[in-house]
Amino acid sequence: MRNPVPDYLHEVSDACAGSLGGEVASYIPELASSDPDRFGVALATVDGAVYSVGDSGVEFTIQSISKVFVYGLAVLEHGLEDVLEKIDVEPSGDPFDELSLETGTGRPSNPMINAGAITAHTLVGPSDPDERFERIRAHLSALAGRELSADERVWQSELATSDRNLAFAHLLRTHGIVTESAEDVITSYSRQCAVLVTTRDLAVMAATLANGGVHPVTGERIYAPALVRHLLSVMLTCGMYDSAGDWASAVGIPAKSGVGGGIIGALPGQVGLASFSPRLDRHGNSVRGIEVFERLSHDMGLHLMSVAPPARSVLHSSRVEGEGEDAVRIYELAGVIGFSGAERVIQRIADDPPQERVVAFDLSRVHSIGDVARRMLLECLRRLRLDGRRVHLVDEQGVLPDPDLGGGEMVTPLRAER
Repeated sequence: MRNPVPDYLHEVSDACAGSLGGEVASYIPELASSDPDRFGVALATVDGAVYSVGDSGVEFTIQSISKVFVYGLAVLEHGLEDVLEKIDVEPSGDPFDELSLETGTGRPSNPMINAGAITAHTLVGPSDPDERFERIRAHLSALAGRELSADERVWQSELATSDRNLAFAHLLRTHGIVTESAEDVITSYSRQCAVLVTTRDLAVMAATLANGGVHPVTGERIYAPALVRHLLSVMLTCGMYDSAGDWASAVGIPAKSGVGGGIIGALPGQVGLASFSPRLDRHGNSVRGIEVFERLSHDMGLHLMSVAPPARSVLHSSRVEGEGEDAVRIYELAGVIGFSGAERVIQRIADDPPQERVVAFDLSRVHSIGDVARRMLLECLRRLRLDGRRVHLVDEQGVLPDPDLGGGEMVTPLRAER
């Protein structure tokens, strides 16, 4: 059976592709030549399944999305208490390139604005710019699950137009927040922002956060759970800059954007999401990317304040009743089923298709099924039928009403065993 999740992502991508608002970043000359029509969407589960559509394999520069992970690396190396002495975690309400420093101390408001990100950069590894960049590149590569490199042309282009960041570094030096050469710091910081990633890479990186700091594909623990909680909190309150409040209300997913056109989002225990489209709004966030995340959050019920049980509890059991031609494979589901729960069930069936000719889904233990989850489960039943199986439902409570597989073809019900 072919998994329907990519079809849903295609549907979302197609629905958002017509949005042509915004402009590519022009303050970095090399980014001004980006193809504005590039568009990719990717989703990675905490179990390591990765789905992607569109230009999700096209490389682009990570830009400010790197701030999350470099800040995490700084905390890994120095401990949260020491890092907080130099970088606060208060939302600034300002654009990413505004100077928001604490009165008296000169401490940047948070690590997501440029002044805070520059400070976090200086807390990583040795002071030598090349060695520091290599430490950061290796960390980002571990998160992506593959070796990453920097776009040298974008790096030099960004460095040539970095007067504002250079001024930030000099000012941070006057407060003792940065102690190294401002020129060296901005040289390696600009190179950090020029690391090349794909939308698929970013989804996996986000899923590492969603998975409590464990890489969903390699199984490597990169962050401790307490650090992940801190990073996600900062992303939710500061990751989308001066539109963070609107984002938290409308989307409700801890996120981070970059002027290269990428956005990542991580929903704890469920999924990592990523999008790529270079046209930006006035806040520096991808216009199509925002629409994608709004659509995914609404359709899948992914808003952080929408509480649901863990997806792992959805597939209660799988058993066979009867023998030979009379054998029936019964999948017993349970709880509240949203996108992640439905995806888990579908992936299990796709990885280990039933050998029996008759398949039944027992929904007796299910409390409710979300709209997208309903569509996914019905599509799963339809594709099982196309594969030659007879499919049935045990649904005496009617949690999956009108089980139409298309063209008015309804799923035949079975009575639950007493």
